[in-house]
Amino acid sequence: MATIEDHPLRYALANELHARPFPSLEAPCFAVYLAIKRSENAAGRDRAADVAHLTDLLDRYGTAHPKPGANHFFGDLGKYRLKWESHTEFVTYTIFGDGNSDTPFDGKNFGVFPPDWLENAPGVRMTSALIRVERMPTDADIRAKIDKWFVPESMAATHVLDRAGIMAGDFRIDEAGHARFAFFAGESCSPRRIGRVVQRICEIETYKQMSMLGLARARAIQGRLGEMGDELSGLVADMGSETMASETRLQKLLGISADLERLNAETSFRFGATAAYEAIVNQRIEVLREERWDGRQTFREFMTRRYDPAMRTVKAVERQLHDMAERAIRAGDLLRTKVDVERSAENKALLESMDRRADLQLRLQETVEGLSVVAISYYAVSLLGYLTAPVASALHVDKVWWTAGLVIPVVLLVWLAGRTVRKRLIPH
Repeated sequence: MATIEDHPLRYALANELHARPFPSLEAPCFAVYLAIKRSENAAGRDRAADVAHLTDLLDRYGTAHPKPGANHFFGDLGKYRLKWESHTEFVTYTIFGDGNSDTPFDGKNFGVFPPDWLENAPGVRMTSALIRVERMPTDADIRAKIDKWFVPESMAATHVLDRAGIMAGDFRIDEAGHARFAFFAGESCSPRRIGRVVQRICEIETYKQMSMLGLARARAIQGRLGEMGDELSGLVADMGSETMASETRLQKLLGISADLERLNAETSFRFGATAAYEAIVNQRIEVLREERWDGRQTFREFMTRRYDPAMRTVKAVERQLHDMAERAIRAGDLLRTKVDVERSAENKALLESMDRRADLQLRLQETVEGLSVVAISYYAVSLLGYLTAPVASALHVDKVWWTAGLVIPVVLLVWLAGRTVRKRLIPH
């Protein structure tokens, strides 16, 4: 059978689609979730440190290490199971356990992560969550439980996956520092479906939190954008007046443009990541196929009321930044045109002044040339008078009349000689 060479990445790319399987969970059970992110330059972090931190946790439970270069891992930690994933800006740890504690959302469940191991984490906690999974009781029991577990004002509770279960949460941080979510699985809800719902809950919480970083960044630059907008508007409005030199105004405009470019460079990654995270949040909610339960708000409605306005603020600031940069470019073009026109006018005036000076110099030169003809002629007549004096004596002509007769031809010859030289040196 003929063979063909495979692309070096063919199997790696194909296996990537199957590299992050959903967990298979039996109700009742629980999940403890943790997302860790570097405070600075998270996308360019040393990922080896993340793997080393994971390895340290695995060693504490005596579990085998992940393969070199792995960006995901699923394995047993004694009576628990661990799912670890490395993402562009963060890493996530999800530990699954069977059964539930008598105290719902007991903070002791987070003790599966050793305290000293948490202290040595290569980053900070972006979010953490406790997820409780139970078999679905009656609606009255569910109502009593979630009203006790969650804050009613912000709670969302909804049927998911074609009424396979009921999911609830309030996206608040409890006194132990964790978000809380509950899922009541119906009898027909398979272990894989339960695993998918728990995974979606973790993803919604994480990407919601990550996208909110864009809001913090947008708020941080809003004040400066307002100041630059006022400065830019003032420069444009004052462009037609003469209260400030155009070069000075252009320098100020270039300063504003430089600040805008710096802000754009500093925020482009964060705003781009926010848009991507927002899309993931919306997609994860969409695939849950929500249906209203007991008149409670759905997760989509919660996001519409609380989350979407934040994302619109980020988009508005991003659009404001881009629009202001374009305004600065247009204002710069206009101002540079004005400066060019002013310089052209100055150059024209300078050339006219130079023409006048050249004309004066020419007239002065002609005057000097006339004086030069007189001077040269005077000395030439004197020399010729002495040179031709014997001829005048022989002809019995008075010396004065003889000298006077020499003046006209000598002057004429000197003038013609000067004119000939000038034509050769300055051709027309």
